[in-house]
Amino acid sequence: MPTPDIAATAPDAPSTAPSTSDLSARAEADRFPSGLTGWTRNAADFARSPEGHAALLGFFGALLITFGGFGAGSLRRNDPLLESAHLSWLRFGHGYVLSTVFVWIGVIAMITAWVRLGRATLGTVEGAHVTLNELRAIVGIWIFPLLFAVPMFSRDAYSYLAQGALLRDGFNPYLVGPVVNPGVLLDNVSPVWTTTTAPYGPIFLLLARGITSITGDNVVAGTIALRLVMLPGLVLMMWAVPHLTKHLGGKPTTALWLAVLNPLVLIHLIGGVHNEMLMVGLMAAGIALVLEHHHVGGIVVVAIGVAVKATAGIALPFLVWIWMIHERERRAERGEGELPHPALLFAKIAGLGVTVFAAVFIVSTWLTGLGRDGVGWLTALSGSKKIINWLSLPTIMAHMVTWVSPLRLESVLSVTRTLCAVALAAILVWAWWRFKNSEKEAVFGILIAFVAIVILSPAALPWYYSWPLALAAGFALSTTTLQVLVGLCTWLMLVFQPDGSIGLYNFWHVALSTFAAVVAALALRHVDPLKLRATHPHEQFTGVTPGPA
Repeated sequence: MPTPDIAATAPDAPSTAPSTSDLSARAEADRFPSGLTGWTRNAADFARSPEGHAALLGFFGALLITFGGFGAGSLRRNDPLLESAHLSWLRFGHGYVLSTVFVWIGVIAMITAWVRLGRATLGTVEGAHVTLNELRAIVGIWIFPLLFAVPMFSRDAYSYLAQGALLRDGFNPYLVGPVVNPGVLLDNVSPVWTTTTAPYGPIFLLLARGITSITGDNVVAGTIALRLVMLPGLVLMMWAVPHLTKHLGGKPTTALWLAVLNPLVLIHLIGGVHNEMLMVGLMAAGIALVLEHHHVGGIVVVAIGVAVKATAGIALPFLVWIWMIHERERRAERGEGELPHPALLFAKIAGLGVTVFAAVFIVSTWLTGLGRDGVGWLTALSGSKKIINWLSLPTIMAHMVTWVSPLRLESVLSVTRTLCAVALAAILVWAWWRFKNSEKEAVFGILIAFVAIVILSPAALPWYYSWPLALAAGFALSTTTLQVLVGLCTWLMLVFQPDGSIGLYNFWHVALSTFAAVVAALALRHVDPLKLRATHPHEQFTGVTPGPA
């Protein structure tokens, strides 16, 4: 991921210029005058604007994905709901082809709308403008149809429900897989995961148990309930990501557009029903709270994120540095004399952080009723090794070795994964020690750590990139950097099939995905990147580089 500017190693000098948040607030006030009449008038004006048209295009795309998903999504093995509605024909033959076309048109429509709104947030088109409130409203509009879709691009929702049913029915999900609890929920779990123990934290299992206790074995109701449970994570992201820009130097509207409105995030995390939605929201909110000097509260929120999915824990060691920086600043402002020895200060703050983190885990584990077995999810994390695809560096290296040698993939893969695991451990330690001199550096260190995990882990999936994306969006990124990220997100969105299968082994699928990614990246700077129509003078790129505004 391209490197933002993190040169700041000391607190910024005071400035009389209005802050990014001040200007954003003024823009919001100008755009949305008080009163229902003013709000209605502005909503109507926005709907008639080019940005409003883009928002409607994205909504139309989400509708197409939802309807197409009934035939081409990650469907149940047997779907009595479709049969009772006489729509089972969508799953086969021409119906399946039509459904697949609907899904892909919907995805392309959402990406197109997203890029158009991106140009508005960057100011690359004269007169185009979109506010934070408008972007937040668009997020809500786009996800609404997806709440009622079948699981898209992944079958993980079925595993979540089956694991929740295990806890509901008296089994320990950290010791046994869904296979021990036959029924409708097990029937829809991917075969590779039926014997795998739960790799998720106790809070997520509590949520899954609560859902299956209410919805029973009703897959449709359970899937919708899972999405509703994930929505607080989306709300937290919509609050936290623009808030991070206050400390990292980015532009709030650009950050929200990149990290939240992104089709890769909305289609995969909401449409695909992934607990990353909750984990990333909690992690981003916790980091934002720590940056605002709410250290204990921030660590509690991140710890809750870890109790959903362990990945959020990567942020915790870096938050200790931020807390230490704030403690030094506080003592200097109050003239409290010399600081304790850095080692003593670190021990004090790290000890407080560990205590808070442990308290959250003890309580959440106690609530599951699993006792000492409640930490078994840590050993289950190795289950990701069952995933083999071209998105992880160890797999790429192993395939390349098999091209030039008679060795089998399985034997080479164990070696490349070991080498990358060692490299990952070294990078994590280096990043933690290297990026400790300022708030911005510490958050950048978390970003580097997440990128390293995604690339060097035994397995990677497209939605894993939502982890670093939430933090990268907070920095001041050049238009070129944003183009690279748009291309990457578009490519990742397109390389999986709607039913959750991998498209990386089909040359034409990869080629078309790459072509679309390049076009999307170019379209962020140019209204008509393929020069298919005459370009009006007011649509020319203005050369604006996004930053604090």
